Amino acid sequence: MKIFIILFSFFALSFSTFSQADSQLQLDPEIGITEKLDEYLPDDIVIINTNGEREYLSALLDKPTVIAIVYYRCPGICSPFMTSVAEVVQNSSLEIGKDYQILNISFDPTEGPMLSLANQNSYHMLVKKDFDPNGYRFFTTDSLNSRKLTEAVGFNYKRQGLDFVHTSAMIFVSDEGKITRYLHGTYFLPMDLKLAVVETAQGKSGPSMSRVLSYCYSYDPQGQAYVFNVTKVAGTIIIFFALTIFLFLVLKPKKQKVQN
Repeated sequence: MKIFIILFSFFALSFSTFSQADSQLQLDPEIGITEKLDEYLPDDIVIINTNGEREYLSALLDKPTVIAIVYYRCPGICSPFMTSVAEVVQNSSLEIGKDYQILNISFDPTEGPMLSLANQNSYHMLVKKDFDPNGYRFFTTDSLNSRKLTEAVGFNYKRQGLDFVHTSAMIFVSDEGKITRYLHGTYFLPMDLKLAVVETAQGKSGPSMSRVLSYCYSYDPQGQAYVFNVTKVAGTIIIFFALTIFLFLVLKPKKQKVQN
């Protein structure tokens, strides 16, 4: 009984310490991505192409689609994120425009078609192979539709002066508008992209390894980068070993006393 009380107290103390320390490192609740797997995008979201023409997002969903929510003036995470997207387009064996498409959409309503066109030209140049440019497009939108889109996919951001604090992810949507997968961060492997595209084409949804990695890494709004969350990982390990020891002692067979 004494052992049980000691272990329980140790477990409770470890969990409390981990929770308190981790809560101090958590992102602002207004910042981050809340996954909306298996939910559907609204049919009435309107986005603006590089020619200044308004198009329904739902009308563009004729194949597995990656939605990349960014803003083009971003001084931080957007540039490495969009560069990594261009790199995975180049390195993937999938054919963009045929097997899948990517729609970069600015959530900043002050940005216009000239800025999206300039970014489209720049990032297209990073893809060193022949590809269908209609499969890799850049858009802007107004404040109403920006809010509809970000709320629908769970993209939470916060204004900070003239800029925004936010995270990044490739958000996969089926041709029916169903949200199937999120690839978080600023680095992507061709295999991750291929798996997400294939399963999106089949209408399957589910978490990816990048979601597991996002548990170990937190986004630092000050440095605008992902950093290893030592407190969270260490706390998890402590809890795991505390439970293991507890279960071992509880389930360990007791030796019967030998009677004379």
